[in-house]
Amino acid sequence: MVRIPEPLDVPWTMKSVDTAESAVSRLPDGRTRYAIKHDLLRGVEPRMIVWYLNHMTELIEVAGKTVQRYRMWHPRDHILLTYLKPAADGQNFGAGARLRIQEAFNADPRYRMDIKACVEFLDESGFAHYDKAAGVAVARVDYSFQETEEGTLYENALTVGRPGHGPLSRLINHVIQPRVFPEAHGRAWIQHNVEEVGNFEFFLPEMYSFAHRTH
Repeated sequence: MVRIPEPLDVPWTMKSVDTAESAVSRLPDGRTRYAIKHDLLRGVEPRMIVWYLNHMTELIEVAGKTVQRYRMWHPRDHILLTYLKPAADGQNFGAGARLRIQEAFNADPRYRMDIKACVEFLDESGFAHYDKAAGVAVARVDYSFQETEEGTLYENALTVGRPGHGPLSRLINHVIQPRVFPEAHGRAWIQHNVEEVGNFEFFLPEMYSFAHRTH
C-alpha cells in the first residue's frame, strides 16, 4: 500500500465548503446521494478539464518535488493515479477507460480510498464514472460543466449504493453501505471535492497554457 504523502507546498489556500452548495439525500431504493454545486471556476474552460483528465500521470515539479500532475488537483489528499485501460478512442480518460484512484480525504487513513473506476463518458459537457467492488457497481459520480464568459460552472454528485430493490441492492444499500461508507465518510468526500474542484482555478489555466506552448 502506498503511504499517504506529505502535502505539497502550493501557493494558494483551498476553497472552503461554504463556497459551494451541497446536499445529502436518501433515494427511494436506499442509496445515498451527495450533491455539490461549486463556486464558479474563474478562468477555467471545459476543454482544459478534458485535457487535464487525460494527462494526470505526467510529472511536474512542485516546490522541489517531482510529482504526478494528479497531486496538484488536491495537494493534501491525492496519493496516486494509474490509467489501467485506455478508452475506446485510445485516450487515457473517456468512454470505456478504467483507472485506479488512490486518495485519502483530509489525509485521514479512516477515509482512505483505493478504487477502480470505469468511465462512461467524457466531453466538454461533463463526465461520469462508476466504481465496482467484487465485480458489482456500488457507486457512481456524475459531473456537468457549463462554460460562461468568466469561467466554468461545475456540478457533481456521488451516489453510493446499487440501484434497484432486489435482494442484492437491499443488502448493499441497507446493510453494507452504512458500514463501509457511512454519512461521515460522505461528508468528508464533500469537503474533499469542494477543495479538489476549486483547485482547478488556481493551477489549471497556467498548466494548460504552458503545455500547449511547448507542443
